[in-house]
Amino acid sequence: MGSLTSDLELEYNSNSSINLLDSEEFRRQGHMFVDFMAEYYKNIDKYPVRSQVEPGYLKKRLPESAPYSPESVETILQDVQEHIVPGITHWQSPNYFAYFPATSSVAGIVGEMLSSGFNVVGLDWISSPAAVELENIVMDWLGQMLDLPKSFLFSGNGGGVIQGTTCEALLCTLTAARDRVLKKIGRENISKLVVYSSDQTHCAFQKAAQIVGIDRKNIRAIKTTKSSSYGLSAESVLSQINLDVEAELIPLFLCATVGTTAITAVDPLKPLCDVAKQFGIWVHVDAAYAGSACICPEFRYFIDGVECVDSFSFNPHKWLFTTLDCCCLWVKDPSCLLSALSTNPQYLKNEATDQEPKEQEVGYKDWQITLCRRFRSLKLWVVIRNFGVANLRNFIRSHVGMAKLFERLVTSDKRFEVAFPRNFSLVCFRVTPSAVMDKLRTKYKNGTYDQYRQFSEEERTNEFNRELLESINVSGKVFMTHAIVGGIYVLRFAAGNSMTMESHVRAAWTVVQEHLEAF
Repeated sequence: MGSLTSDLELEYNSNSSINLLDSEEFRRQGHMFVDFMAEYYKNIDKYPVRSQVEPGYLKKRLPESAPYSPESVETILQDVQEHIVPGITHWQSPNYFAYFPATSSVAGIVGEMLSSGFNVVGLDWISSPAAVELENIVMDWLGQMLDLPKSFLFSGNGGGVIQGTTCEALLCTLTAARDRVLKKIGRENISKLVVYSSDQTHCAFQKAAQIVGIDRKNIRAIKTTKSSSYGLSAESVLSQINLDVEAELIPLFLCATVGTTAITAVDPLKPLCDVAKQFGIWVHVDAAYAGSACICPEFRYFIDGVECVDSFSFNPHKWLFTTLDCCCLWVKDPSCLLSALSTNPQYLKNEATDQEPKEQEVGYKDWQITLCRRFRSLKLWVVIRNFGVANLRNFIRSHVGMAKLFERLVTSDKRFEVAFPRNFSLVCFRVTPSAVMDKLRTKYKNGTYDQYRQFSEEERTNEFNRELLESINVSGKVFMTHAIVGGIYVLRFAAGNSMTMESHVRAAWTVVQEHLEAF
C-alpha cells in the first residue's frame, strides 16, 4: 500500500501543469451547476421548508476523512442532492415566512457568479480599480434611491462602503466613535464610555460594543413600552444620559433602529438626535431589514431625521434581492473611520497611497475590519440595473400588500388577533387568550384542565401559541418564527421572499387554521 500511495503521489506531482481554470471544463461544470440550481428552484416548494433532520445526521452519511483521489462533479452533485439538501432550511421557499427574508434573484446570483469568477481582492484602488470605483458609484446610486442627504454621499464629502453584515457596520462605527472621543479624553478613560439602545435593538449591538471595549455594565438597553409602540423614546434616553453624566460617565454612542427584529418597531430619529446632539453622541441608524422599503417614497418617512445622524446602514441581502452578504453603510465623516481603522504597511504602499487620494481612489481596506474584501458592489450593480428602481419599488410594495392580506385574514377570524401594529411586511399575531381558554377547556374536559390553573392566563396563552407554532413548523408546510415583547408571545409572519405569491399567503393561513382546529 505504501508503494502504491507513493506512485499515485508521483503521478499527480508530474501532472502539475494541469489548468485549474480551464475554460471548457468551467463551461461544462458551470452548465451542470446552473442546471442543478434551476431544478432546485423549480421544485423548491416540494421540500419541507424547515429541515426535518436530527442533529448529527450528516456525520453518519459522510466519510470520516477527505478523499485522497479526485471525485467527479457528477458524484459530488449527487451527494449534494442526497445528503446536503435534506439538511437545508429552504430560505428561498415561497412558504418561508421566518425571521426576515434573505431575498435572492437571478440578477443577484449572476452578479455573485461574476464576483466569484473574477475573485479580486479589492482592498484599495491599485488592487482593482473597477472594484473600488464601482462601489463609489453604486453607494451613491443607492443613497440617492433612499433620498439620503448629500452629506452621506461621495458627491457631498461623505461616503459609503459595502460591509458583510450589520454586525460589521456597528463594529466599525463604534470603533470610530470610540477613538474620536478617546483622543480627547485619553484612552485610560475607556471604562467611562457608555452606549445606548433600546431593549428591542438587535443583539449585534451589544456584541459590537463588547468587542470595542465598552464595559458590559455601561451598555444601556433602555426599556420601551406599548405606549410608544415599543420605539425608543427621547425622554427615556435623556433621563438615562443625565443619570450617567451625574455618575461622571461619558455618553458615546446611540443606536437607533428602523424596523426592530422582533416586531419592526421604529425609533423616532429626529427627537433622539436632538437629545444626542446635546452631549456630542454619535448616532447610528440600523435599518437592516426596513431600509430597503425606504426606496419607496411612501415609506421614506420612516427615516425622517436621518439628516441629523452620523451613520446609516441597511442590508440589501434582506429585502433588495441581492444575495448574502451585502450591508451598505454610509458615514458623514469618513475621516473618523479612516483614523480608527487605517493601516499602511510598506508592502501595501503604492503611488496612489503616497498621494492625497481622489474620490475614486478610496482605500476601502481602511473602511472596514478586514483587509481583504469581496467585489460585492458588482452583484448590487447588476441587481439595480437589471430590475431598475421602478421594479424594485413595486416588488417591495407587493410584499407589503401580501402582509396586509395576511393581516386581514387574521383579523377576520375572531380566534386570532394582530398583537402589534404592522409595519412593512411583518405581521405579529397570536391565538387570543379567550380562544386559548376555550380550547383548553374542551381539550381537558375530563378534569385534567385543573393542572393549568396554577398558571396565569397570559402564561397559558403564551405556551399554547408556542406549541401551535412548533406544530406548524414540524409539518414542513410553512416556516415561521416567534417573538416575545411586553410579555406576549407572538407568531411572526414575514412576507417578502422572492418566490412568494398571494396564493402562498392564503395557503399559509389555511395551515395555521387547520393546526389550531386540530389542537
